[in-house]
Amino acid sequence: MDPYNAGALSLLPPIIAITLALWTKEVFSSLMIGILSGSLIYTVGMGQDFVIVRTIETAFAVMVKKVDFNIIIFCTLLGSLVYVISLAGGTRAYGKWATRRIKGKTSALLSTSALGAFIFIDDYFNCLTVGTVMRPVTDSYKISRAKLAYIIDATAAPICIIAPISSWAAAVGSNLKSTGAFESDLAAFVATIPWNFYALLSIIMVVLISACNFDFGPMRKAELRAQAGDVGESDKKDDEHRQPEASMRGHVLDMLIPIAALIVFAIMALLFNGGYWGSDPAYHTLAAAFGNCTAAPALAIASFAALLVAFLQFVPRGVLSLKAFMDGCMQGMKAMMPANTILVLAWAISGVCRDLLQTPVFVKSLVEADGGLTGGLLPAVIFILACFLSFSTGTAWGTFGILIPIVVPVAQVIDPNGSLVLISLSATLAGSVFGDHCSPISDTTILSSAGAACTHIEHVSTQMPYACVVAVSSLVGYIVAGFSQSLPVSFGAGLVVMVLTLLYFRSRVRSREAAA
Repeated sequence: MDPYNAGALSLLPPIIAITLALWTKEVFSSLMIGILSGSLIYTVGMGQDFVIVRTIETAFAVMVKKVDFNIIIFCTLLGSLVYVISLAGGTRAYGKWATRRIKGKTSALLSTSALGAFIFIDDYFNCLTVGTVMRPVTDSYKISRAKLAYIIDATAAPICIIAPISSWAAAVGSNLKSTGAFESDLAAFVATIPWNFYALLSIIMVVLISACNFDFGPMRKAELRAQAGDVGESDKKDDEHRQPEASMRGHVLDMLIPIAALIVFAIMALLFNGGYWGSDPAYHTLAAAFGNCTAAPALAIASFAALLVAFLQFVPRGVLSLKAFMDGCMQGMKAMMPANTILVLAWAISGVCRDLLQTPVFVKSLVEADGGLTGGLLPAVIFILACFLSFSTGTAWGTFGILIPIVVPVAQVIDPNGSLVLISLSATLAGSVFGDHCSPISDTTILSSAGAACTHIEHVSTQMPYACVVAVSSLVGYIVAGFSQSLPVSFGAGLVVMVLTLLYFRSRVRSREAAA
């Protein structure tokens, strides 16, 4: 299908989908309406006949084209793995074991954050694994599923974007290579890490929220409900899928060994995929292999291998019969169907905007039209554009893929000998992470809610105030950075704004609760 430059109309489909999702609390129909609206704009713009039929045909053609079956397989098999681990009693045994060692709610929250930071290779892998491992622990301390989903989400993309060895580093490096502005793509990526204010402040926010046991906005209400015994709505709706009748013979190793196998096989598959054991010596180092890998097929292989390990661990010992194991696999696949469906719809609406309606062309025209932009404001403007684009399309990779080739030349013209290029590049990556972190149509947002067994819209609404506080604080940091080009001063400014904002909300929450 030939693209159609829809201009500002290219932003309409995600705006419709996001508005409807937040209004109706129903994400499936909202995404579908967004996709159909974009297809309608394309059909009318291209002057096609049989408008209704062509609109539907175009929507499903894009959907089929954009589906990443490796990710679908990974999520589906991981759902099977999670279910059979629970069926074997591994989740129950681990929950009891961890509860004896993790003393208190604060320790549970900080342990969840630490595990999220530890799994930095890929955000998809992070989202589902951390939720699987820590959900029994957080449930035992009456931590809401919304809070768990927020910690998972805030330690997924923000961690991956500052990890030199990750699938994200490879994606950024491929875009940097296309600019020809850097001698070493990896060195340029590493140089952006201290200037990636949104990622760094998100991590600090998680630590502060966890250590101080403080919440505000919708998250506060979710936490109060959790203290009363209601950790999340999904418990009631999906109990037959989420909580199987567990074997009493399960041991803590019945959870730890399959999860450890998943991690080990993921690393090995990523290295194999990246050519570490291949014939080209250029990829015979860890950094080069990880930089050359493709995460999705590697994760699909890893999830299958981990499920095979679980089979060999459970069935020969008699913990599960062959029939019970296979039935558990099927139930786990069913449990992941909603998340997989949302992923497909999210990919489709991104494809409609990017491939058919030419959203990148429109954004590029906005940037190039502002030729008189003051150099000091460039990082802040780029950060705002990246936030808006990533939130609208739900993809960080697509956003920095659009903006990096535009931002680097513009920054070089404005400040050829200064550090503005690096700061602007960092602002691009930071703004891209914002949308990936909190957009309702972002795949990591979807997977975080799935991993935590939290209602998707509740996850979006509860974490949005936290993400916005970090985004505003980062914006202040980039405004200061554009003029001072000093890392300590600019990052310090953003950090101070974030801490003061949290203190303000804390005082308001205490005042309201005292008055009540």
